[in-house]
Amino acid sequence: MRLMQELFSTDVGLLSIAGIAFMLGMGVFYLRYFLGHMAQDEQREAAARR
Repeated sequence: MRLMQELFSTDVGLLSIAGIAFMLGMGVFYLRYFLGHMAQDEQREAAARR
């Protein structure tokens, strides 16, 4: 319980939470970005083959 209290009440803990949230957000963004571009490339290639 003490660890959770320190995590949410100290500057270092809050910065750690912010860093983790930022990194997870970046991961989600890049995952969606790359998957979207992969799908676009597949559509372009399929259209070029026709």
